[in-house]
Amino acid sequence: MRLSVWRNEAPTREALSQKVLAVVQPVLTDLGAPDDPDCWVNWGEDPGVRYAILAPTLRGLAQCHVRVNVPGEGPRASGKVVRWSRVQIGELAVEVSHGHRLVTSQVEGLVLKGVDDEADRVAAFMLSIYDAMDGRSIVGEGQARPTAKRSRTASRKRRPVPLPAPKG
Repeated sequence: MRLSVWRNEAPTREALSQKVLAVVQPVLTDLGAPDDPDCWVNWGEDPGVRYAILAPTLRGLAQCHVRVNVPGEGPRASGKVVRWSRVQIGELAVEVSHGHRLVTSQVEGLVLKGVDDEADRVAAFMLSIYDAMDGRSIVGEGQARPTAKRSRTASRKRRPVPLPAPKG
């Protein structure tokens, strides 16, 4: 989901106000994210005070930690890029019960979870993380995931390659 969409769905008005975005946007841009990146906002327990933004980039996972209202200073944001080879992730777990889906995962110590429609968002974001970690292109929300297409020659049966004879 794009950062602009997260702004519309923020749990408090102040969480992603224009004043907060003025400090968040330069951090994300300097870390390699585009202007309106596909990202995940982990609101945490008190989104009116602090939260984290995760954005996949070509070089790694950009993390932006936001303090909404630092006394005497206003909003503050800090960030870092964790190289894909160093990103710590958990498994993507799906549970279905009585027609409801629960999806959970973990990225860099942050728990991502969602129910029903939010579950689709968590799964899509985690799959984009897996793709990036495996060196595949990062697919944003709303874009189709590439499927492997077989060429005409690949669909024909291939003769097995003989194994070399053991030496000895």
